[in-house]
Amino acid sequence: MAIHEVRLVRSETVAEGTMAFHFSRPPEFRFQAGQSLAMSLIAPPETDGEGDTRTFTIASAPHEPDLMAATRMRDTAFKRVLKSAPVGTVVRIDGPDGEMVLHDDAGRPAVFLAGGIGITPFLSMARHAARERLPHRIYLFYSNRRPQDAAFLPELQNLERLNSSYRLIATMAEAGKSARPWSGETGFIRREMLERHLPDVASPVYYFAGPPAMTMAMREMLQGMGVGEDAMRYEEFYGY
Repeated sequence: MAIHEVRLVRSETVAEGTMAFHFSRPPEFRFQAGQSLAMSLIAPPETDGEGDTRTFTIASAPHEPDLMAATRMRDTAFKRVLKSAPVGTVVRIDGPDGEMVLHDDAGRPAVFLAGGIGITPFLSMARHAARERLPHRIYLFYSNRRPQDAAFLPELQNLERLNSSYRLIATMAEAGKSARPWSGETGFIRREMLERHLPDVASPVYYFAGPPAMTMAMREMLQGMGVGEDAMRYEEFYGY
């Protein structure tokens, strides 16, 4: 890993309560899709007990010119400073880090199980797979409360047209509470849903990311399906 100083290029709202921040990318910065970095504010105007450093998955793909991080916006000093930062603000990054990258054996499908902002590593991996025309068969199960809470949903849907080996199965746990129409899957990611959409539940490598309760539930569900630990790769997101 190496430390770099990068500048904020732009920020945008990507879902209700979720923002993406794009930073300049040092020419020598190399990473694999799915990896993360540690970001530190430099002399922020305010701070709190949670500190000035956060770990973010790099949501952009390795071929892209910027580094993107996306996060739910809580009322913390770090998030307030980041949200109000003007273009050109310098932050310090340390990375890349993490081993949740796509497996080499293209004969085994990849199944991504994402909840909320846990979509970030899979966005990077799906973008990368489409760009590089990777032969892996990819299934992305993406769970949110409502469509307006689902960050990057239109792009993830569009990737199906760009990559015939990729399929999105989006599901909404509280679709009835949304003013937006929803005709896709409903409820949480569950065994029945996987068995209905996957040709063979035993052969894939499963990746999952989300809050601790979700990752625990996914792990227990997969174990109940006979999936071994060697076929699971996962990370927990604590919502900071």
